Amino acid sequence: MIKEAIKQNRKLFLRFFVSLAVTCLLAGLLFVTASALSADPETETEVLAENPGTEPVDESLLKELIGIDGSQTLEVILIITILSIAPSFLVMLTSFTRIVIVFSFLRNAMQTQSIPPNSILMGLSLFLTVFIMWPTITDINENAYQPYSRGEIQINEMLDRSGNSLKTFMLKNTSRSNMQFFVELKGAVIYEAEERQAAETAEAENSDSSFITPLEPIPDMTERTPVNLAETDNELTDYIDQLGLETVIPAFILSELTRAFQMGFMLFIPFLVIDIVVSSTLMAMGMMMLPPSMISLPFKIMLFVLVDGWQMLIGTLVQSFNI
Repeated sequence: MIKEAIKQNRKLFLRFFVSLAVTCLLAGLLFVTASALSADPETETEVLAENPGTEPVDESLLKELIGIDGSQTLEVILIITILSIAPSFLVMLTSFTRIVIVFSFLRNAMQTQSIPPNSILMGLSLFLTVFIMWPTITDINENAYQPYSRGEIQINEMLDRSGNSLKTFMLKNTSRSNMQFFVELKGAVIYEAEERQAAETAEAENSDSSFITPLEPIPDMTERTPVNLAETDNELTDYIDQLGLETVIPAFILSELTRAFQMGFMLFIPFLVIDIVVSSTLMAMGMMMLPPSMISLPFKIMLFVLVDGWQMLIGTLVQSFNI
């Protein structure tokens, strides 16, 4: 009985032992890596004793980022964690979300099942994202990465400059109502400076000595008034210093989802008309058992090709972003 059970479950036993061997191998590699990366305090002490004028080199990435030192093993875990969530940053903080959702709407509206394949749609969305985000990438490279690589700025300033460039792109493509919604959820108040007082003060300073000072005191230059982002005519980028990433990111994602669904609705209309016409024609001809999608699919493809649909769709997507 045991032999028969082994023969019947040979593949399962083989998979189990292979998985166990791979798990043990990975655990061993992790242990060896952690042992190799861990600092040896006795060796470091001997090196410092032989070279009294040498200061210990601190290459801790964790300390440079957040000011707290940690073991190199912890740094490896931190880097692996950052790499694991990097795709989420690529998807949510760029134009990728709107593009891939619109492409999915197009495929569902045409009812072509898995054509184009997911790999094709993802690849096209990725390259379009690089095309749209290229000015932002160039700005980050010139103003943040290159000065950091030359040693002109520290990593904290590099991160601040990179975040401001990315925040500027997101603010340009975020609706005012969504931004005001998250500002109110956060309980924050956005203020607008009184430029009129600054203009009056500058005019008074530039006038001659015979200028008569008004009896009423001039209000303080730092006086600010609350502003409603949904009603103001100013650009959202004017308030970049007051809006943090914790508010800009969810507002940007919500705006991207809203615009993607709006474009998907507009895509569905012509294909829906074709489905209605084909269904009505088949009903009038008494061909009730024939699936309307089988007849409407060639007409949808023909219409999409005749109007050069891919070029129109991609052109509309690119032009819908404020770069």
